[in-house]
Amino acid sequence: MSAAPSPPLLRRAVLVRVVPMLVFMAWLALRGQLGTASAPAVQGQGAWWFDVRWLYGVQVAAVAVLLLGWWRHYGEFTRQRLPSAREWALAVVAGLAVFAAWIHLDAPWMTLGSPSAPFVPRLVDGRLDWSLILMRGAGAVLVVPIMEELFWRSFLMRWVDDARFEVVQPESASIKAIVLSTFVFVLAHTLWLAAAVAGLVYAWLYRSTGKLWVAVVAHAVTNAALAAWVIHTGQWRFW
Repeated sequence: MSAAPSPPLLRRAVLVRVVPMLVFMAWLALRGQLGTASAPAVQGQGAWWFDVRWLYGVQVAAVAVLLLGWWRHYGEFTRQRLPSAREWALAVVAGLAVFAAWIHLDAPWMTLGSPSAPFVPRLVDGRLDWSLILMRGAGAVLVVPIMEELFWRSFLMRWVDDARFEVVQPESASIKAIVLSTFVFVLAHTLWLAAAVAGLVYAWLYRSTGKLWVAVVAHAVTNAALAAWVIHTGQWRFW
């Protein structure tokens, strides 16, 4: 008997996890093309909407609309129990550990290229622009972790093992699936070694607990800690 054909890639289960990431990356590329996002708007020339940095808000809003519209299709969120107290604690500790790795694994040989759309939330006079900071922080903590974990871990990691990825239990994900999905994850980040650590940690959390929420919480903790540290130190290259 011949093997059953692989399910087509262009099906709803795939699209609802891939399209938000594609939209996010497309907006990121657009921001990079329109100019350096760290350059403040010039006083007296145009209104606030000409500031490229505000496109980040459009970027995350577009992704948020897609995620909310397709939420009922994300069984890894809607049909699973929320993390236990122990799993919450594990996620927080893991997220902080990834943050620590992220800010220390930044030597030149640990870096691939430079950010395509750097983000410096300062006004022309040098003061911090808290409206930009809040916008960036909300996107990094509330939207990006859900979008990325749906794509990198829930979809890609399981898809490596079986094109019918929905039937793959995260606890049974193979080492090959973890390594390959993490490798692709690394290619999407400038700090490749830090990204490798992050990808492996988030994959381990998903595999060991079977709950995508645990990986999402850890990812959100990492991004929140990174945001606070960047604002405190002014190390904008990490944003």
